[in-house]
Amino acid sequence: MSRIEKTLKEMEKAPQNVHFSNLAKVCSHFFGEARNKGTSHHVYKTPWLGDPRVNIQKGKDGKAKAYQVRQVLAALKKLKEQDQW
Repeated sequence: MSRIEKTLKEMEKAPQNVHFSNLAKVCSHFFGEARNKGTSHHVYKTPWLGDPRVNIQKGKDGKAKAYQVRQVLAALKKLKEQDQW
C-alpha cells in the first residue's frame, strides 16, 4: 500500500488526527502544487468552479483541521465521480 493510500484511509477513519504534511502531500498528488503566496493557507486548483474547495492550513498542533480534511475527502470524491482520479 502506498503512502498516499495509507493517508487516505487515515483521513477517512479519523479526520482529526491527520498530520498537515500528510494532507498536503495528498492534495499535491491529486491537485498539483499549492498556490500560497506568503500566507498560512495552501490553496489547490480544482477542475471545477466552486465547492468543494481545497484550502488547507496547519492547526496549532501540527495537524490538519478536521473540517478541512473532510472538505478534501469531498473534493476527492467529486474528482473520482468525474473520472479524473
